[in-house]
Formats: sequence, structure tokens, C-alpha cells
Amino acid sequence: MDVERQKVMDAKRVHLLGIGGAGMSGLALLLKDLGYEVSGCDVARTCYTDKVEARSIEVALGHGSDHLDRYNPDLLIYSSAVAATNPEIVEALNRGILTARRAEVLSILFNSRIGVGVAGTHGKTTTSSMISLIMERSGQNPTVAIGGELCDIGCNAKLGEGAVMVAELDESDGSFELFAPHVAVVTNIDWDHVDHYPDLDSVIDGFSRFLSKRHVEGVTVLCAEDVGVRKLLARENLSGLITYGLGPSWDWGAQRIEHLAGGGVVFELLRRGIATGKVQLSVSGEHNVLNALASLAAADFLGVNLTEAIRSLGAFRGAKRRLQFVGRTEGVDVYDDYAHHPREIVATLTALRQIFPCRRLLVAFQPHRYTRTAALCRDFASALSLCDVLALAPIYPADESPLPGVDSNLIGEAMRQQGFSELLMAPTLDDLGERLLLEIRPGDLVVTVGAGNINKLGKRLLNAIKGKGQNVVAVGA
Repeated sequence: MDVERQKVMDAKRVHLLGIGGAGMSGLALLLKDLGYEVSGCDVARTCYTDKVEARSIEVALGHGSDHLDRYNPDLLIYSSAVAATNPEIVEALNRGILTARRAEVLSILFNSRIGVGVAGTHGKTTTSSMISLIMERSGQNPTVAIGGELCDIGCNAKLGEGAVMVAELDESDGSFELFAPHVAVVTNIDWDHVDHYPDLDSVIDGFSRFLSKRHVEGVTVLCAEDVGVRKLLARENLSGLITYGLGPSWDWGAQRIEHLAGGGVVFELLRRGIATGKVQLSVSGEHNVLNALASLAAADFLGVNLTEAIRSLGAFRGAKRRLQFVGRTEGVDVYDDYAHHPREIVATLTALRQIFPCRRLLVAFQPHRYTRTAALCRDFASALSLCDVLALAPIYPADESPLPGVDSNLIGEAMRQQGFSELLMAPTLDDLGERLLLEIRPGDLVVTVGAGNINKLGKRLLNAIKGKGQNVVAVGA
């Protein structure tokens, strides 16, 4: 055991910067269950701060070096969204307090267990949620650390008594290279997080390094029909490989896919080209068929009975903000989705078209990050053209500073050039909600899309429609 890992294990009091995020709040819950004295802080309250406070974890608003006096931590953990110049990090280093990134601490917990690490540019949360539910329902009692909230378990992290740990691993800053999974799942490889990866080749390099850390007795589960994954396979001679995809060409495949009216999908499962029965999901879209195949392959390697695994998937209700039904009123259905990359948007809108083929589709999209918008604006325009009406919100910056000449109109102008005319824009998200409200009519299908705070808009729209003409309540920060 190396010195730094031993210091982390020996810590008693832990303070987490950015505890209001999905990943950091999940780690806080795990550490609490492991017996650490846990505190945290963030710039604003979120649904995740509510969850950790319900577990007697104290949360302070804002950042300040006085938190070190208040909580007296011997380990300070920070998320990738927290700058190195943060006053708490600077003061902790001055005082000789151990500091570590979230991924460093999580990898220590993960690498001491039979780890199932789910990586990929898209689909990580849903796939890791599916695997977690299968393992939970099969009596494996896994430890879980997921970037989104699993509807069926009701949390994004839990400490299990079993030997298996399922974790969603983040490639955005390269931190997934710290993990040594027994089961390494790669859902796809795409160019994203353009602030960290200059091009697709650099992303593939990162995934190559990640897979090189896989446990020697483990397996690699890959969506081998994905273009990025196939480029990886052309470069690497991988051992212990299990493939999945649509059709009979893979170790795990799906055929005769039927999209159910109102939601859900049924497909025939193929195992090494041989039909082994039907799988029915309550979640929709071909992307979720692929996620289900990855989950079945991982569970099978871990010894879960296939019939039990299929039954568990049938009960899977999805992860929060993944094509999540928000509500219905006056003949209008509202959904919400976390999609923030063009490929994710195509998957989401295609699934909605398959579920509701005859309905008008209105999309409220909030671009996420200036760098991503600048690099992929034309791809966003092509993806969003699948809707009938687009309400395009200002960019949600996350932790980025504005870039000169980069705003949502880059996408809007690209859409106009492609001949798309049903475009609504406004200077604020609140104003955009008011404009969209005027466009909605009975029978419409509305979906809010993005990784920022646009998820708050759906319920506001429903309330306003019920009120027949009242203003949309402010979305807020």
C-alpha cells in the first residue's frame, strides 16, 4: 500500500469541496458509511446537498479557509470543477493537510473491490445504473457510485456488504485512468470535453490507457459497432474481450427490436449469434438496447443468472434526467433529458420520435460550456433539426469563462443556414420559457435538454399550462 493511499485510509475527518454535485455527494455518502466524519461545502444548495444533510453531513455555503477551522479536516477532497486557487485548497496545502481529487479517493475504494467500471462518452450513467440494479436484485449487495441518481435504488451511491463495486468512471479529465476494474465497460468513444482532448485520437489514447489498467483476470466489454471503439480496436490487441451491438455479429446482440407506443422497447437477445429469449425494457430507444446488452454481458461474467438479470432489467425505471417523464397536462407531455452532446441529442430525439411518431416535438435546449459549443456548433444544429420547434437557451457555462464570439447564436445561425426556421431565442432562460409557453398547444410533446439548470423549466411549463395563461415561474440559478 503506497503512502498516500495509507494516509487517505487513516484519515478521520474529511471535508469535500463541491459536495453539491452528483459525484461528490455520492462519495460523501460512501465515506460517511465507512465511518469517516464528513463535512462539505458548495456555492449553492442542490438536491444533492439535501440528501447528504439528511444523513447528518453538515454543508456550508460558499468557499473559505475558515471552513478548515470549523471542521478541522485531516483530508480535503475536491472535485474537478474546483480550481487549484480555491482558498480552502491553498490554505490546506499551507497547513500540510492532505488534499486529494475525488477520483483519487474513489479509486482507492474501487480498486480494493471487484470493480465494474463503466466508461464511455455517452450512456455511462444508465449502463452503470442497470448493472447496479441487476447486482442488487441478484443478492450481490454491491457498493455503487454513479454520476446520476438511480430511480430504483433512490440514490447515486451506497456502501454494500458484497465484494462488487459498480462505478461510473469519468474520462473528462483523464481521471478514469486511476481505476483498475475487473470488468471494464466502454459504451462508446466520441470527441467531447474539448478543453481536455484536442481531437478524437487523443480521446482514444485516453481509453487505451484506461483499458491497460484493467485487472489481469478481468474482461473488457465493448460496444464493437461504435465508430470510436472500432478505431481503438484497430490500434490495440485487447485480451479478455467481450463485444456487444445490434445484430448477430457480436458476443451479445439484439435483433427484432420493437419500439412500444408510449414508451419502452422489446428485443430478441442473441448470445454468440444464438437467440436466447426476449428482453423488455420500460426505457426507450436503441441506445438503451445497447446499454442493456452491456449490462447483461457484465452481469454474466460476474456469475448472475441470465434469467434473473433479464427480469431485473424489465423492472429498470431509468436514471434521473435520462428521458425522464416530468408530467402531463392539457394534452401536453413534458420530458427532461441530460443530453449535452450532439450524439446524445440524436439518441434522445430519435427515441421520442419512435415512442410518439405522430406528435409535434418541441425542444428547449441549453448548450453546456463555451468550448463544447464552439467546437460542435454545426453538429448541434444537425442534431437539433430533428425537432419541430427549438427553444435555444443561453449557454450554461459550468466552470468556464466566456469566450469571445461564442454564444448560443452559433448554433442558431448554423440551423438557419440548414433551413430550420422554427427557432426561438431569448436573453435569459426565464424569457425563453415565456416564449415557448406561447407556442405550446394541446397534443404537443415538450422535452427540456441539457446538463445545466434547464431541467427546472419543465415543471414550470406544466404549472403555467395548468394556469392557462399565467406567467412561467422564474427558473432561477
